[in-house]
Amino acid sequence: MNAWTVAATAAGGVGLFLLGMSMMTDGLKLAAGPALERILGGATRTRAHALASGALVTAVVQSSSAVTVATIGFVNAGLMTLAPALWVLFGANVGTTMTGWLVALVGLKFKIEALALPMIGIGVVMRLTGEGARRGALGSAAAGLGLLFLGIAMLQEAFAGLAATVQLPSGTGPLAALAQLGIGALLTVLMQSSSASMTVALTAAQGGLLTPQGAAAMVIGANIGTTVKAMLAAIGATPNARRAAAAHVVFNALTGVVALLLLPWLIDAIAALRAWLGLPADPAAKLALFHTIFNVLGVLLMWPLAAHLTRWLQGRFRAREEDEAQPRHLDDNALAVPALAVEALAREVDRIGHAAQRMARAALAGAAAPALAGDDLVVDRLAEAADRFAERVNRSAMTPESSARLAATLRIQRYHRTTAEQALAAAALAPPPLPAAVASDWQAFTQQADELLALCDPLAEVAAPDAETLAAALAATESAYEGLKAALLEAAAVGELGIAATEPALRRISALRRAAQQAAKALRHRHGDTAAETAETRAGESD
Repeated sequence: MNAWTVAATAAGGVGLFLLGMSMMTDGLKLAAGPALERILGGATRTRAHALASGALVTAVVQSSSAVTVATIGFVNAGLMTLAPALWVLFGANVGTTMTGWLVALVGLKFKIEALALPMIGIGVVMRLTGEGARRGALGSAAAGLGLLFLGIAMLQEAFAGLAATVQLPSGTGPLAALAQLGIGALLTVLMQSSSASMTVALTAAQGGLLTPQGAAAMVIGANIGTTVKAMLAAIGATPNARRAAAAHVVFNALTGVVALLLLPWLIDAIAALRAWLGLPADPAAKLALFHTIFNVLGVLLMWPLAAHLTRWLQGRFRAREEDEAQPRHLDDNALAVPALAVEALAREVDRIGHAAQRMARAALAGAAAPALAGDDLVVDRLAEAADRFAERVNRSAMTPESSARLAATLRIQRYHRTTAEQALAAAALAPPPLPAAVASDWQAFTQQADELLALCDPLAEVAAPDAETLAAALAATESAYEGLKAALLEAAAVGELGIAATEPALRRISALRRAAQQAAKALRHRHGDTAAETAETRAGESD
């Protein structure tokens, strides 16, 4: 095999591996999406539980990046605090070692064609016949796994041809170890996959291009190389995303430095442990064991430091959060898991609703339009960011449940924006001087509408009202509106209120009433409450 053929085979093997890994991960994420949410969403009880959740989900979906993105999505959405999220991220590092075992014990041990080609065939049939269903997602995962195994076979073939002609850095001194580490980091950065560079290290060691210690240094480099992807993903991201990325960097860098310093002793200890466990004597099994021990060592190192790291991270990256008009939950990293992206969008829409409620209540209290300019800017900027994010979510493959929730969330956002628009319209009309006969009706309407808006605030600290409470508040507001409208018209008829003042007053209370109704609609759709819709229909929206 000449040099060109070897290089082409190696490049093709890496390409097939990356394509297979991508298909497998995407399929597993789509098939296991609800389970992933449930497992990660409940990973808040203890450190050990969060750690195990991160490791388990990563082992299932075969992507630490997917789990990292999902975890950041939960933190951004307010479903998980930073402290347990860090342990999920550390667990993801442990779970990703499953790829090494898959390669060492399956990919390098069997006749690949006998295993991979049927998996590809069956997977493609499942995908074509189950488009949009879980069967189709599992078919993608199966076909991806088959392609991954074919990529490993091609890498084995290429490295077998290179063993006699190419010499990688294989010494045991500090400079050789740094060179090996650099190769692992560079491969991870170039291929954007630590699993791919890990597989290259395993097959190179199996093919005789690297000593076990040299391959172990490459594995350390691959782990450190993943931090580049995390740092790039954090550029322009939300503060929570940057905190998670910083924790990922700290974990991998600290673990890598300690493992590199202990490398010769770790290799000897792992050789003894491999023999004791009865694992195969080949280099691949030893490296898979090293990768696992290496990441478990990182967890042990972080155990006493995690609380300090959490406090330090919570004090960092706060500048953007201080600007209320900046999105706090919309993070492009969450787009890889559509269900979490929709959850993040819903949380941001809640912030839009909160600002819209403030505008409506301020208009009720008599504030003029300039006083609402700040909140109006918040609503506009957040809504624009939410619209752009929703467009990107729409490009992802979503389950029917996620698609339905996305539609409902966009509808809620429309209600919130209408609430803000009506509040601004009301504030642009100055309250008229009211005769004594109308003042009490005006006060009654203002009080009822304010109470309804307070119930509908999506970020209120109190629990959301039930259907009966909301229906009663809507009916009371409608009754107060009708009473005030009748009092204004009667005052105009008897000459107590001029016609020039009556018309703006009617338009003002109509806008305020509509703002309150839109807020109630948003609350109904937020909680899937059809009883409130019945109340709104009964109340009506016409003047």
